[in-house]
Amino acid sequence: MGMVLLAFGLVLIVEGLAYALAPSLVERMLEVLRSLPEPARRLVGLLCMVSGFILLWAAYQAGF
Repeated sequence: MGMVLLAFGLVLIVEGLAYALAPSLVERMLEVLRSLPEPARRLVGLLCMVSGFILLWAAYQAGF
């Protein structure tokens, strides 16, 4: 349970930084995502999810 809270906290920190440091960039990124067709947005989500799993696996292999 502690690792889940740690992961969730890290996600919130990164998301918060994006909104705090570059809110206009976030708005432009959302506009671009809105203009993409739904299958493309699903693919982006899937690629992000797979990238996250790969990073977690790499961190686990490195001993973190």
